[in-house]
Parts: sequence; C-alpha cells; structure tokens
Amino acid sequence: MDPTEILGSKARLEILHKLSRGEMYVSEIMEEVGMDGKTAKHHLEILEETGIVSSRKENRRKYYSLEKEILLKISPSPNRRYKVQFHPLEKEKR
Repeated sequence: MDPTEILGSKARLEILHKLSRGEMYVSEIMEEVGMDGKTAKHHLEILEETGIVSSRKENRRKYYSLEKEILLKISPSPNRRYKVQFHPLEKEKR
C-alpha cells in the first residue's frame, strides 16, 4: 500500500498518534479515537499488514504498539514533493 494511502486517513493518523504514547488495547483505542470496534479493527489491520504496528494477545485482549517511526518530509513550492520514511523503532530492553 502506498504510504500516502496509509497516512491519508484521518482515523489511522489518530490511531498512530494515540499509539505513539504507548501500547493500547482495542477498546482503549476505540474510546480514545471515538470509533466503533469494526472500524477500529479495520484500520488496525491495515496498519499491522504494513508493519507500522504490531499486536500481541494477552488473555482476551489484543494489544497494539508502534513498530516504526514515521517521518514525513514536505518540500516547499514549486517542487511540491513529499517523502514518507518508515524507520524501525528502537525498543527499550526489558
């Protein structure tokens, strides 16, 4: 999927913003972003398929976390070019 398609969704951007603060489970994301479960899961599946987020199950809850740092560069006119880069996050060692 084209990076602009991924980041072109306000809902996905909101989800990514919330996940930038730390791991969350689906119900928390739904509440924070204000969307129903089916819609949240749809966007989370897209983000997970692209490798931007990962998930893990703990009991009956599915937790999501960011896997990549997203950098968006936009050049000034007249070029009007942009570049999206995804970089793996350096996870803290536990």
